[in-house]
Amino acid sequence: MKVDQIFKQNIKNILTNGSVDKNPRAVWADGTPAHSYFITQVFETYDLTLKEFPITSLRKIPWKSAIKEIFWIYQDQSNDLNLLREKYGIYWWDLWESKQMPNTIGKRYGHTIKKHNQINNLIQGIKNDPYGRRHIMTLWDWDDFRSSDGLFPCAYETLWAVRDRYLDCTLVQRSNDFLVAHHINKIQYVALQMMVAAECGLSVGKFSHFVNNLHIYDRHVEAAKALLDLPDPYEQPILSFDTSVPFISASIENFNLIKYDPMLLDLKLELAV
Repeated sequence: MKVDQIFKQNIKNILTNGSVDKNPRAVWADGTPAHSYFITQVFETYDLTLKEFPITSLRKIPWKSAIKEIFWIYQDQSNDLNLLREKYGIYWWDLWESKQMPNTIGKRYGHTIKKHNQINNLIQGIKNDPYGRRHIMTLWDWDDFRSSDGLFPCAYETLWAVRDRYLDCTLVQRSNDFLVAHHINKIQYVALQMMVAAECGLSVGKFSHFVNNLHIYDRHVEAAKALLDLPDPYEQPILSFDTSVPFISASIENFNLIKYDPMLLDLKLELAV
């Protein structure tokens, strides 16, 4: 399967040729600096018309929670942690709670989408000028960064393009914790691509993902090596979406993932914060 072949290739590249982060920002829960091995400028493309859905089967990915986070950012347009916990049952953002703005992640993600009306502008822009070259959303807002604490967005920009009846999407990411978040981010933005395409009367086309710093943390190295020893899966999982559902009211029940049979390798992946 294409995504797993690329997954293994990147693990090998990072472990063999990666540079070492000698002055890391992130730390482990015990306060130890979280050093990483990293490569730069990694680009992948998947043709969704050929069912090249980019979810790995080498480890179990919480695909429903991944998509629910997209609802929080782009439907609710929220940075509220209480909403994320109570509506979607997601707690992983608790580690990055803002000190200046308790119960939020600071002026980040959904806040920035709402501030600039970005998702509505994107959808209307695609509908009104499908072949335009300015279909972009960005979470990178220095005014927000200066006025509140919080993690700078990792997956921070999307670029959209229409080809005939197809909608392509490119996700741009400054930094990616490869073993923990890489396929979560892919799943999220393919789901968003499906929702936007359906709202605009288009079919999904290609999904591309650019990561400027792709890294494996020092405490994840043994888990990475264990993944390399796994056989390649035979089945290609496929994600489907009910295209009759309006963007604003789409829910996780409108998505279906079939042929997903991940290997249940017991990986201990501590989060670096």
